[in-house]
Amino acid sequence: MGTSVREGASAKVATMSDYATSLMATVRAKNPAEPEFHQAVEEVVESLTLVLERHPEYQSAGILERLIEPERVILFRVPWVDDHGDVCVNRGFRIEMNSAIGPYKGGLRFHPSVNLGILKFLAFEQVFKNSLTTLPMGGGKGGSDFDPKGKSDQEVMRFCQSFMTELCRHIGPNTDVPAGDIGVGGREIGFLFGQYKRLANEFTGVLTGKGLTWGGSLIRPEATGYGAVYFAAEMLQSRGDSLEGKRCLVSGSGNVSQYTCEKLLDLGALPVTLSDSNGVIHDPNGITREKLAWVMELKNLRRGRIKDYADRFTGATYVPWDPRLSHNPLWDIEAQCAFPSATQNEINIHDATNMLKRGVFVVSEGANMPCTLQATRAFLDAGILYGPGKAANAGGVAVSGLEMSQNSMRLSWSRDEVDARLRRIMVAIHENCFETAERYGTPGNLVNGANIAGFLKVANAMMDQGVV
Repeated sequence: MGTSVREGASAKVATMSDYATSLMATVRAKNPAEPEFHQAVEEVVESLTLVLERHPEYQSAGILERLIEPERVILFRVPWVDDHGDVCVNRGFRIEMNSAIGPYKGGLRFHPSVNLGILKFLAFEQVFKNSLTTLPMGGGKGGSDFDPKGKSDQEVMRFCQSFMTELCRHIGPNTDVPAGDIGVGGREIGFLFGQYKRLANEFTGVLTGKGLTWGGSLIRPEATGYGAVYFAAEMLQSRGDSLEGKRCLVSGSGNVSQYTCEKLLDLGALPVTLSDSNGVIHDPNGITREKLAWVMELKNLRRGRIKDYADRFTGATYVPWDPRLSHNPLWDIEAQCAFPSATQNEINIHDATNMLKRGVFVVSEGANMPCTLQATRAFLDAGILYGPGKAANAGGVAVSGLEMSQNSMRLSWSRDEVDARLRRIMVAIHENCFETAERYGTPGNLVNGANIAGFLKVANAMMDQGVV
């Protein structure tokens, strides 16, 4: 007796489920003690079962298996001498994940928490993010467990020069173009670029985030924060709403958080929180332009703690917190919009539940994977507007791509032109994610939309290029 259509569909779903389960078991076995990488892969695999049901050729060609495995992993020691004359040794990394649609592109992170698993998760996310930008960039990530905090400029310079002495043989404007990330700002990019130029004996766009007088782009420092806000505005517009008058939670107090606040103010919204690793400030009167300028001076020049904000401005409160606790008090404040902009997994299921209870119905991720899988599912189940990081925070790498274009053409665009291009890119990313989610039967689910849209462009390129 023949199999019914319903039975055939059920068998196909079961087959895809078995494939996903087997794939994740292999990922965990081959990459032990890398929970962030496992999490990033699992989220993508869940979405892509929808694609593989319609396009079994991707499974036959081992596309997912090849996407998960980095094309190249570079690990090296970085010896340097501190101001006391003592020799210090750190680890350097570069994960060159996928180059199917362009040279590897992704930041360098200098932070004590850096390890292989975190960089692989970031590189994996970067492949999809870069694909979504519409620009020809592959995905990579790198960095070191070096901590620039508390180091003198001379110590940072010596470390950066040692780091680049090894890294230079693996990068280039048509091979791999690193950028900044946590712990790597304009100072570090300058030292890294100077050493590359010395060793390669050429002036080329091998790094992005450069100074404006030597190849950098306007809007690059602002781009990730601005982009997350533009993406939120597009999500709201899809429901006939806007950011005007919305109270917004912003976590972190670094580059992304600062410029998220700035663009929120531009669009008529009111940011009311910031944070650092020690605690949270809540200003119910709003973080105005004047207050934001004070925060920028505090964090960028004086390198102070966010607690000082509550001491400076009447009405603001400060709540210390321990990341080992079950919830972050920042996410228990009444608001309509949230912009997690600090670090990975800063929102767990307890936080997500608190946010929904407090009226949050827009989440636009400024950080990379700031929500746990359980938190992400809670937002999707609630049907709120949820922009995943690989889409919502793609503005940073998008403007890095625009910096690469300007370097190639030996010209500089105006601030207004770069900002306009950034906004157009974020509008295009939202449109792509929104339409892809609908096309694959999950309307409004921008996690599926981002994962599938990012995957298809890379997967089709890989199919065209053969088994490499």
